[in-house]
Formats: sequence, C-alpha cells, structure tokens
Amino acid sequence: MSETQSSATAHEQRWGRVLIAGGTDWPKLGRKDKGGKVEGAIPDHPDLLEPHILRSLNNVKIVSIHTSCVASHCIALDVHGAAWLFGRNQLSALGVSGVDFVSENAPLRIRPVDLGAAAGTRFVFAALGKNHSILVGSDGRVWTAGANNLGQCGHSTCPEVSSFRLMDGPYHIATKEQEHVVKAAAGITFSLFLTKSGRLYSVGSGEKGQLGNGRTGEHIVTGNKSAYDIETEPILVKGLQDKKITQIACGHNHSIALDEDGVVYVWGYNGYCRLGLGNQQDVLTPKVVPQFAGPQKQLMGAQVVAGPSNSVVVDRQGMYWMAGKWKNTGDGSGGQPYSQFRFMQDIMACKIKHTACGGVTHFALAPDEDEGGIMTIAWGQNAANGELGMGPNEPKSATKPGRNQPLIGIDVFDIAAGQNTTYFLATPSDKLSDLPRHPADLEAPEVCLVCHKDSGDPLACDKCDAPYHPGCLDPPLAAVPDGEWFCPDCTQHPGGPIGDAPPPPPLPRSTAVAGVRAKKARSPSDVDSDEDDDADGEDDDDENDAPKSGRKRKAPFKKATVSKRKK
Repeated sequence: MSETQSSATAHEQRWGRVLIAGGTDWPKLGRKDKGGKVEGAIPDHPDLLEPHILRSLNNVKIVSIHTSCVASHCIALDVHGAAWLFGRNQLSALGVSGVDFVSENAPLRIRPVDLGAAAGTRFVFAALGKNHSILVGSDGRVWTAGANNLGQCGHSTCPEVSSFRLMDGPYHIATKEQEHVVKAAAGITFSLFLTKSGRLYSVGSGEKGQLGNGRTGEHIVTGNKSAYDIETEPILVKGLQDKKITQIACGHNHSIALDEDGVVYVWGYNGYCRLGLGNQQDVLTPKVVPQFAGPQKQLMGAQVVAGPSNSVVVDRQGMYWMAGKWKNTGDGSGGQPYSQFRFMQDIMACKIKHTACGGVTHFALAPDEDEGGIMTIAWGQNAANGELGMGPNEPKSATKPGRNQPLIGIDVFDIAAGQNTTYFLATPSDKLSDLPRHPADLEAPEVCLVCHKDSGDPLACDKCDAPYHPGCLDPPLAAVPDGEWFCPDCTQHPGGPIGDAPPPPPLPRSTAVAGVRAKKARSPSDVDSDEDDDADGEDDDDENDAPKSGRKRKAPFKKATVSKRKK
C-alpha cells in the first residue's frame, strides 16, 4: 500500500491505543493441574489487575481489536490494514509454527501482501476460535489458520493449518460467483462468514446444530461411537436467504445473528437455555427470538453478543438483555439460568452503546452522566486473572455490574473480551497516559541517547522510556510538545519488540495461491498434519504514523512511578 493510500485510510477511521487487563501467561491461562490448582505463573508474564497501556502497540494506530470468549489470543488491526497477533499459539492458531505463544510485547505483524493478496488489500475484520483464527480482507477474501480437525478453518480436514491459507468460497448458490465476505465469527469447532449481501455461511462441525443447516448428521462409527457432519467448504445457513444479516456472534457451540430490521435469530446448542427460547432443546436452523421480533421498533435488536453459555442482545433503546448461564451461583447460574432474555436490572438506566462477553466476564459501554464521556461497566463471577480490570485493591470477581474505576475519564470505544484477558481500545489523552504500562520495568538509559549527558530535563519516550534532550533531536524541538511523544527509534519501528521480549517468529512463505488451487482440486496435501490434542467440545509497509507531540519527563525515569507520567 502506498503512503498516499495509507494516509487517506488513516484519516477515515477512528483509532485508539490498546489497553490490556488480565492474564498474560499465554501457555497456562485457564489450565489446571491434576490437583485442580492453576499452575504457577511465570513472573515475566503477570496478571494485570487494572488496564495497562500495551507498550508494544503504543505507537500503532489500532482501529479494532478481536478475540472471543473461547480464545487466549488476540488480533489487532491498524489504520493501514495490517494485523498484529499475539497470545497462545496452540495448533498454530496465530499462523506460525514452532512456538507455544507470541508475546504481547513483541506482536507478530501480518499484511495481506504477506499472504499473497494484491497490493492495496487491507485486513478489515478478524475472528478467533479457541485454537483457530480468521482474517478478512478488503477484497472479500478470507484467510484462516490453526485447528482444522473438524474443518473449522474451511479447508479439507487435517489436525492443523500451520500458516494462514486462503479459503475457497463462499460461493453464491445460484450464480456460482464467489461472495464478498465482510465479517466472521468463530466458536470452538465451527466458523461463520457474513457477506456484503447479508448472506451467512458456515463451516466446521455440525454436532450441536451450530452450522444452521438443519441437521447434525449423527451416525455410528467404529466402537459404537457417534460422529457428526463436518463441512469443510462454506455452506449457506438455512432460513436466512431472504434476510439481510448485519451482525453475527458465536459462543462455544451456539450462534446469534441480527438482521437489518433488528430481528434476532439463534441456533445451535441450547444447554442452560443460552438461546433464550424458554427451553433447552438444540436448534438446528435459525429461529427468531420472539422478544425482538417487533412490532415495537425500540424493542428490537441493535447489537448481539455471545458468551460461552449465554447470549446478549442490546435493543434499540440501549437496554441490555441476557439469556442463559452467566455466573456460577444464584439467579443466572447453571441451576437457575435465564431461560428467556431478561434485562439486567442493575444497568437498566444505562443506555448501552457497546458490549462484550469473555470467558466469565461481561462488559458494557454507556454514556457517563456523572463524569461525562463514556463509562466502562464490568462484572463476572470467578474472574481469577484480573480480567475485569477493576484495580489492584479491588476484588477480581464481581457478581453485579459496576463502574471500572481505573477507566473513569478515559474514552474507551471498543472492548474485546477473551477467555482470561480483556482488551480495550481508547482515545489518546492525558488521562489515558496516566495509566500503568506493560511491561512495567524497562532498563532505560539514564542519559540522553544523543549527547550522552545527564543534564536538564530530557523527554522520555512514551513507549520505551528512552531519554532525549529536546534540543538534541533532529530536527530539534523548540518547546516541550503536548500529548504523546515517541523517540526516533520507536517512530521508525512501530510495533517493534519492547523490553526483553524475543522478536516474533518469521512468517512462513506464503502458500495462499497454492492453497486455493489444491482446494479446488479437492487435495488436502497442502496443509500440515500435526496432532490435535485439544479440540474439545462444550464445557462448563512500515508504519510511520507516530505522533510528533509528547510530554516532558525527567530521566532517568524511575520504574516505581511508571503509572504516573510526569508532565
């Protein structure tokens, strides 16, 4: 992509800085030893009990962040259409092999051209399953990587797809032309693809009806075991052909969709009444949720979200509705799930603008009438890694919605909630700069990196803490700039590794074109076949966009005060 194209795109999109809260010990998150205790965390990968500025992406303009309630990895998309990936890499979920995880302090950068796309193509959307990932390009094509034992990557079945490969299809049934995909969603063993025309397609396992094709295909195989239909090429979700779908979301094994009129559809596994239909019978094709079928327009859907065992609808008046199991005890637990969608009484006075569901967490954004701006609301029982981000002196778990205190006064406009980690996207501001940074302790020099003198009041880089005298810069700064400031090295290498983090693994040579050719020939030989041991079912162009403004801080910058940036 040319600089002109990149600049034009950057001016059209809202962007922010990535904040992270919760677990960062990617290989061990959510896993227990035989004694039932969580294995010891690595000191260098702490639980972050309040939102931290993610240093590695602090000078990258991010427009969207993506994870899911089943995922322990994350994808952030920047203004130039590049993807930044980090987190757990089980079964090559991040499109690289040979590593258990990619550090959040050294994220992997992938551009569409790296995968064989035409120049000028941008990534516009991403979706994450438990062990697989989906990237959607501006050209409407889809790349997938990770676990594929049940076809969830849209390729011929194999234990894993070890690098991002171009998926074939989906194709319009009547015209046979390839559809233009704009969004995707993923559960544990299946994926959904939404096209520009509003049609919806699915791939993967149909065990619980989550493909929406009207059947599970259950049959007996060797040893009297049951097996189910697997779709490795996108098939049309039934019953929605004459509807224009605008939003989709996936839980472990269920799906929820919203059409342009505000009608809500649900299908798939219905344990704990997560579909909100008043029963626990699995649904094999999309079914309308009567509560959001009209005729009152204000009571129809505006946003849909899925958690592991619950579903959420925000109606057109900003009311938050929940169905299924969303906590461990009391009303809303496995013993007393919400059999139909019920509004959350504690936040019924809030006009919800955005919501997200993680492994056990729930988030909402609403106008803050007291402080002005946006209020971040969070709750979730049994949140053990600090993923609610309530602060180091606050409980990690909360059964009732509450204001996230560390984020008061900060303009959060997007939230992506993962299994044990939460990501926030926020507008840069002085208030935002007061948040702690991750990693906290950096070995920054004590003298100006140009003149090597310890005199005056040098500026400290907002990413790496390196000190510079304003007059030593090229060109020199005549005055202390306002807002963020990044040193020449960080400006030249946006998204570069920070601290002691190892650099991200190299991308494998693109096999995008070969992948599609092999697919059309119905040959599975173009993908790797390492063993998949964790496909479980349901359980309880260099980017030189760095701002030229900043704040003055004395150097050396003491690590004990990293949470307060000196102005």
